Amino acid sequence: MFSRFDYIDAAVAAGERFVELVAAVDDPDTRLSETPGWTLTDCLGHVALAPSRFLGLAHGEGEWCCNAVDVPDFNAKQIANLPTRDVGALSRQLIDDLNTLVDEVSHFHAQVPKMHYDGDLLIRADAALGLLIGEFVVHGHDIARAIGARWWVEPEVVLMIIRARQQILPGWVDTANAVGHNGTYDIRLRGCGERHLYEFTDGELVIDPPRPRRPDVHISVDPTTALLAGYGRLSTAWVGITGKAIAWGAKPWLAPRLAQKFLPA
Repeated sequence: MFSRFDYIDAAVAAGERFVELVAAVDDPDTRLSETPGWTLTDCLGHVALAPSRFLGLAHGEGEWCCNAVDVPDFNAKQIANLPTRDVGALSRQLIDDLNTLVDEVSHFHAQVPKMHYDGDLLIRADAALGLLIGEFVVHGHDIARAIGARWWVEPEVVLMIIRARQQILPGWVDTANAVGHNGTYDIRLRGCGERHLYEFTDGELVIDPPRPRRPDVHISVDPTTALLAGYGRLSTAWVGITGKAIAWGAKPWLAPRLAQKFLPA
């Protein structure tokens, strides 16, 4: 288990690293292939507004998408109405708002508030920092790929993001692709002893059910690969060819189709 202070430390470190990466880019109009249509400034603006949005949601305020399918439109409107497109100002806003957010989280009482999030699920407002860390890490990955920079993530930070993301995944199931689907996936994250069961029943997902069915497929996967594939940054074909994930069991063919059961993040 990670404490709220583990999440706080990781969020601050990831946010600062993201800003340092942005500062190294000469052209703010650099296009990002991982998020078609976005420039570096668009990406920075999206990420810079996230801490204040999280704080508002923790207070029961702000906006969230009841349906995850509406998130791309929400993001597009957000970027179209940025308060500024100045890279320096956006970076300062990110850090200032991040510090305000983590200070608030550090003073939560034992009864941690829950907040709405995209997909219309209630999640713990401290563990939700894992989703914010995911914004820093994944979009940092996008920028680093665009400029050929090195980008890395500590294994424990990957686990924080994955655990936080599992709180919202049931709300991100692509109903069109998952309708009628029944299957139980035993997902084992290599090198950390982490293991989770994803159980679909008629297209609805429960993660780590109390009385799970026998797994249809077992998947052993590198945690960082699982993270990036889950955010749509790696293709399942590449993951399989490189051996970053292997599958076995009664229905191994289900493994490469798992990502298709979710909406793109």
